[in-house]
Amino acid sequence: MRTCLTIVSILLFFTACKPYESVTMRPEQITYDNFRSQQQSFSSKDGVIKYIDKGQGPVILLLHGVPTSGWLYRKMIDPLVNAGYRVIAPDMLGFGNSDSPEGYEIYSEEMHAQRLLELMNALGIDSWSHVMHDAGGLWTWEFLELAPNKVNHLVILNTIIYEEGFDPPIRFKPGFMARTAMWGYRNGITTNLMLKGLFKEGLTENTLNKTDVEGYKRPLKEGKTKAMYYFFTQTCNALPAYQPMIQKMEMPAMIIWGKNDTFLQLEPQQKALQKDLGIVDKDVHILEAKHFIQEEKPQEIVQNILSFLK
Repeated sequence: MRTCLTIVSILLFFTACKPYESVTMRPEQITYDNFRSQQQSFSSKDGVIKYIDKGQGPVILLLHGVPTSGWLYRKMIDPLVNAGYRVIAPDMLGFGNSDSPEGYEIYSEEMHAQRLLELMNALGIDSWSHVMHDAGGLWTWEFLELAPNKVNHLVILNTIIYEEGFDPPIRFKPGFMARTAMWGYRNGITTNLMLKGLFKEGLTENTLNKTDVEGYKRPLKEGKTKAMYYFFTQTCNALPAYQPMIQKMEMPAMIIWGKNDTFLQLEPQQKALQKDLGIVDKDVHILEAKHFIQEEKPQEIVQNILSFLK
């Protein structure tokens, strides 16, 4: 397991990367302002959750991780809608355009799961196909403890599952150092450098332009860091043990994974995961990508999901 990085080492790592250069926006590219304008609002017991609700038909839920939001799935939403599905893509509390209330325990895996159940109940959605990425896996496992019969298909994208293969780039002890690091994410220049380093490690080739990055950067500049603080100081240091619960799951499941991911490696846990969830080899898709596969291989992910659901 990787030891906790110091603030100095983090800044040295990120400042070794050049800031984002101006890149011409692609003609079909959605802006973050436009993405936010399409979001609806749900008032949970803990704060307002923003979400995309688009299309008609069987429901697919797209669940992001840390430090992303529903923006991560922007290249996949319309293709899934055009294929005849209703797509729900929330910004979980503390991320993206959703509220970021005071406190830290409010961002525990259990609380995220409870709010997700609140949202889907409020939308009148009784069952759905569930796509998850990164820490969205932890929120999903907790959700399945609460309501195992809600999910009819499970799609696993570079997700936190077992301790084996989990190697986050940052771990902190709770306290001043961690709070200082989170504060750094709110500074425009520092945030830009940090994201540059994150995507340098998380993408095979960083082709994101300023419009792409805006959807990741603005929530951080707005101070959406409390949920990240909980994740890096609590979850990363004591990963919950979900294997006994996972072994009880009975819904069809598939794996889509960027094989060169250094944060979440599939190989150390693949055999156990396939056995525990009963996933056959034809439903395991290893892509030439790293961690943020939604940025690198959105078309392939959509195609694999559609084939699996049909």
